[in-house]
Amino acid sequence: MLSEPRSGRLAAWGNALLAGLVSPDDAVLAIVGEDAVHRVEGLPGESAPVGLTLALGRLRTLGVTGLRLALPTSGHPLGLSGPPAFNARALEAEEAVICYGAALGLVPEVYEAGPAGDVHVEVVWHCLPVREAPPADVPSLGEAERELAEALRDATAVVSRLDVAGSGPVAEAALDAYRARAERGREVLAPGYPPRAVRVLELAQRVELLVSLAAESGHGGAVSASEMAVRAEALRPVERTARRAQVAAYNSVVEEREKGVR
Repeated sequence: MLSEPRSGRLAAWGNALLAGLVSPDDAVLAIVGEDAVHRVEGLPGESAPVGLTLALGRLRTLGVTGLRLALPTSGHPLGLSGPPAFNARALEAEEAVICYGAALGLVPEVYEAGPAGDVHVEVVWHCLPVREAPPADVPSLGEAERELAEALRDATAVVSRLDVAGSGPVAEAALDAYRARAERGREVLAPGYPPRAVRVLELAQRVELLVSLAAESGHGGAVSASEMAVRAEALRPVERTARRAQVAAYNSVVEEREKGVR
């Protein structure tokens, strides 16, 4: 719940680095997070996987001036622009980064090893060609904020009606985790992002939390298969709205830069 997508971290801190607002070391440290190591495979001009520092520098020399997030799911290619081969890989990972300024995209593949509590995580970013076209279904920051206000009301109504919020210690732990995350929300996005983007991302995460509680807390107050189906159907557009808003928040600095070029 509320786990920040790796592609979101790469887009946010990569944008800060490309704008000269953070050092390469600070950007890479933030992108890697709690993982052991990240490498980039398939980068033009490199015959073998390379580290993130070199990769981000190479992307800059290839003309990349910004990074966008994509969070596609089945039937909703959110943030993608093709071609089909890249879309398929991004859909499998349910996330990707699209370069602005060069027809390239990056999709993470995660490798885990070790026992619970001591898991070693390595990430390989596959660099692949993308189609230079507008990303699919990404709203503006203003549109996302307006849509989220309505989505939050809908999610709260569904969760309350089905008694999900009172469904036990799992729900309470999730709410505590959200509150802790909200208190340090400014750490989620990197330097250079406007306060409105932080606000939209925090609200999107809150909506995502409510959807996750409803999806993961068992039956809650729903006592029949038909009621479970109603809950899933009611929350599906809410979850989609939250994902669209997350993408809008992460992509906001690139969208503003693009408007300035027009």
